[in-house]
Amino acid sequence: MRRLVIGAMALAMAFGLQPANAQNKQDPSETQAEVNLKEKRNAWTVGIAGGMLDTTNMRFADELGRVLNDGDDLRILPIIGFGATSNLEDLLYLRNVDAAFTQSDVFEYFEKERGLGNLKNRVHYVARFPMAELHFLASEKYKSLEDLRGKRVSFGPEGTAASLTAKIVLERLGIEVVPVFQDHRTGFNDLKSGKLDALIRCAGKPLSFVKDIPADAGIHLLPVPFSEKLADYYTLSELTSEHYPNLIQAGQTVDTIGVATVLAVYNWPKNTYRYKRVERFVERMFQNWDKFHNAAYHPSWNDVNLAATVPGWTRLDVSERMLKQVSSQASNRQSLTEDFETFVSSSAGGPKTQAERDALFRDFMAWHARQNGKQRTKQN
Repeated sequence: MRRLVIGAMALAMAFGLQPANAQNKQDPSETQAEVNLKEKRNAWTVGIAGGMLDTTNMRFADELGRVLNDGDDLRILPIIGFGATSNLEDLLYLRNVDAAFTQSDVFEYFEKERGLGNLKNRVHYVARFPMAELHFLASEKYKSLEDLRGKRVSFGPEGTAASLTAKIVLERLGIEVVPVFQDHRTGFNDLKSGKLDALIRCAGKPLSFVKDIPADAGIHLLPVPFSEKLADYYTLSELTSEHYPNLIQAGQTVDTIGVATVLAVYNWPKNTYRYKRVERFVERMFQNWDKFHNAAYHPSWNDVNLAATVPGWTRLDVSERMLKQVSSQASNRQSLTEDFETFVSSSAGGPKTQAERDALFRDFMAWHARQNGKQRTKQN
């Protein structure tokens, strides 16, 4: 037995494999100052699995970094992956992945395909993001999903959102196809040449990959029928000529279904280092939420409802706490605005221009802050 162990260790060293804790050992050439700097840089660095580079989710991950990066106090590292399934795998198993964009139907896949039925306790959600729509691209000779029965259909690389959602949807609709797993560029070339009958993408609309398909490519978008069989995870959606002017004529639409995108985190035990890191990230996201509505960022930020729930999922306790805090602040702001409007309407010779109104409102807010300060002083 000893010889077997020694032999295994020798093989591991030969192939460059090392025990996990070897990665944390100090490089003898590093100074103590460098060791301290390394620990400081890594302490509040949050890795977010976004997905494939051309997707809306990857852009969300990037813009989370742009807004929330705060030196060594918080740094967001967007991570390119393959999609919903792959992202959740990274959240579960890849070191230093603290959050991931995935989809609300992902638990069903992991339970059926991997036998993991306990994910509802292990993975919680921070917020529900806009829908990802199914895009069924097919040769123009196919008019419906039913026409694809027994045909070769590319689901993209394994682990992508399409390989997850399309598989569930086709199974529920009773349409059996010949699945092909390949990168989308190869799949599109095979679709044009006739080696494939259809190709599926699942991402927020508009998807640049689909938008750039020429009108004369001989490819169109197939409608996806909504039924009660899909009502637990999916909602009715549509693709329009505004999204894909090359593939859809002006004024026309193509029915499809959407699945909720979820920003997920691991449910670490409270007071652990990983929990505190996720906590800081979530708190900063809520505290800076208004900044994501800047015109420089993706317009779909405006469609995110922080209070929206995800069926079958549990909201992270930090998100629950921050949501209540934001709601309370919004209520206070509304109350202050109403007080100000009453003040202005009851005042003779009120502000004549918007600039005067803004200046008066700033004075009003400053007065309100002083009154609160006096009240707290009396209470103490």
